[in-house]
Amino acid sequence: MGNRDLESRGSWKNRGAPPPPPPHSNYYTSSSPYYAESSEKQWTSWLVPMIVVANVAMFIVIMIVNDCPKNHNSSLEGNCVARFLGRLSFQPLKENPLFGPSSSTLEKLGALEWKKVVNENEAWRLVSCIWLHAGVIHLLANMLSLVFIGIRLEQQFGFARVGVIYLLSGIGGSILSTLFIKNNISVGASGALFGLLGAMLSELLTNWTIYANKAAALITLVIIILINLAVGILPHVDNFAHIGGFLTGFLLGFVLLIRPQFAWQERRHLPVEARGKSKYTLFQYAFWFLSMLLLIAGFAVGLVMLLKGENGNDHCSWCHYLSCVPTSRWHCNNQ
Repeated sequence: MGNRDLESRGSWKNRGAPPPPPPHSNYYTSSSPYYAESSEKQWTSWLVPMIVVANVAMFIVIMIVNDCPKNHNSSLEGNCVARFLGRLSFQPLKENPLFGPSSSTLEKLGALEWKKVVNENEAWRLVSCIWLHAGVIHLLANMLSLVFIGIRLEQQFGFARVGVIYLLSGIGGSILSTLFIKNNISVGASGALFGLLGAMLSELLTNWTIYANKAAALITLVIIILINLAVGILPHVDNFAHIGGFLTGFLLGFVLLIRPQFAWQERRHLPVEARGKSKYTLFQYAFWFLSMLLLIAGFAVGLVMLLKGENGNDHCSWCHYLSCVPTSRWHCNNQ
């Protein structure tokens, strides 16, 4: 596959995919840290399971199209893996250690590639790449992360808001990635998953007053985010997709995951003098407005720069270190 990376321009072991929250974390657990959760509607999660099913189905389609036994020259590159699966068998591990298809198959089916988006006007790849995965390992890691993170968010806020955050974060990650990385193809849902993590962080901040275990929830979430972003400086990991998805989700959290003040929610059970006069705080209104401005401006500037074919590295000489830091053990050639 040459110098093309399969995994969300991510780690071959899906190191870029965010891990699920620890089982004893203080956010979105069954013993909720929210004082007022008992009075809130609990949604039935169906969107996240549907996304998982769609991704699995898409991977099966990818493998059928790939058809390793028919399209692969075993005399030159080795035998297909798990040949008993027929046309669902995987490319040789030297070519794709994630147990998946070839890079040419992913490119044909919609992988993100700078020259096709800019020179061939295939902007649809900004969305299609989110639904493609480089292999079984990549798919399982991302879908498990989505289940642990997404289902609880959907139960709390409903399918519409979580769906918007997931999709727009994936697109935001694709835009930033394409602006800074020119030489590789990209697939995977890591940007969208980082968007959900970013939304969880901003949701905690904007609804700070109704959290019970504020410090514990914040520290746990920040540690998870920092670890995953730190992994992104390794080679073959597209940290720009992670950062773009995270920033998009973080801003969307202030817009879509805002909760009423506790006093307003419980106003019927409180004395008149203790009832909240406003559904939301001034802080929440301010961050909603600021986040909307930044989202609109960010997407507009990013898309204009991308469609003009500009290289983000020309405007930021050090930004490439955000995705890969060269050492004596590896080199970075993603620019």
